[in-house]
Amino acid sequence: MLSQKSAETVRATLPAVGEAIGTITELFYRKLFTAHPELLRNMFNRANQAAGTQRQALAGAIAAFATALVERPGTRPDALLSRIAHKHASLGVSAAQYPVVHRHLSAAIAEVLGDAATEEVTAAWDEVYWLMANALTEIERRLYAEQGVLAGGTWRQWEVVERVRETADVATFRIRPADGRPAPAFKAGQYVSVQVELADGARQIRQYSLTNAPGATVRSFSVKREAAGEGPAGEVSGHLHDHVHEGDELTVSAPYGDVVLDGTDTPLLLASAGIGCTPMVAMLEELTARGHQAPVIAVHADRSPADHALREDQERLVTKLARGTAHTWYERPEGDWPAERTGRADLSGIEIPDGVRAYLCGPMPFMRSVRAQLLERGVHPSAIHYEVFGPDLWLTRDDDEDH
Repeated sequence: MLSQKSAETVRATLPAVGEAIGTITELFYRKLFTAHPELLRNMFNRANQAAGTQRQALAGAIAAFATALVERPGTRPDALLSRIAHKHASLGVSAAQYPVVHRHLSAAIAEVLGDAATEEVTAAWDEVYWLMANALTEIERRLYAEQGVLAGGTWRQWEVVERVRETADVATFRIRPADGRPAPAFKAGQYVSVQVELADGARQIRQYSLTNAPGATVRSFSVKREAAGEGPAGEVSGHLHDHVHEGDELTVSAPYGDVVLDGTDTPLLLASAGIGCTPMVAMLEELTARGHQAPVIAVHADRSPADHALREDQERLVTKLARGTAHTWYERPEGDWPAERTGRADLSGIEIPDGVRAYLCGPMPFMRSVRAQLLERGVHPSAIHYEVFGPDLWLTRDDDEDH
């Protein structure tokens, strides 16, 4: 909880800081990477930095946390903190890095706000930062302990035992621990970080959802080759597709992620688009393994049948469920495909059970569309969960109070 004095100052300056937060975070990253270029090479996603999405996500997180502190004093925004902490743990973030971030973020705030950054204002926003940083440090310490690793020591070597081509641009990698020790436990919906050394010596990291049922000895993740865009897009996916084969080793983190099934036998809607199908396959694996009896509605949207990765897995698993149904939309269908299932996913013709819990994964426009349709159908915001591949830009929206 913020002190009363700091809360008043943050409340008064939040509009000004919020308006300038994009400029602040841009300057912050520039200062951070000038002082510590190794962080950009070996921890931060260079493609997201080039596109500006990472600073947008940071700006959204800071604004959301500060707003929560002043609007709901005494209530910590645990959902926001948990999502960030899981991502940090998958990257091997340690407590020692928070003072480094503070130094450059404080300098950026002071430079952007200029004379408005009085001693009182600086002290208040320092308090906001350390409340957030200390909360994240504690959650990350617990996450590392749960995986039995030292803080920041999340990495292990894994051997690629099989590589499967799913579509023209999606490959599945099946891996097992290279040291022969047991694989760490995970929950359906969680992801691992994969670190690769690129041609220029940089060690870039990306997250990929596991597609197995929990308990599997050999783990699987599927990688879509990302087309080049502005900046070094597709660095890691291209490297994995072009250079990693059976018998090679990969540096992989312990599994993390907080968008997981809760274990209850309640109606579920699993909605995905494109490569967002990967965590849904793991969830379907878990549901079939435990004999889930409530309705499960599997929704998927894709460009075409040829682009639909893991299609056979999804269909096979849905048919194994006691009350599973599948609904698929294609933008470019093939053969005799129903007109009502052509184009974007439209849930209007699907019966949504009372008490449904929804899990979404895919491009942001898809998830926002599905969420809006579910809200219109009376699904409570707290029952809609989402997984984002990359920076969480949902936090930049002003109209989403629940995620």
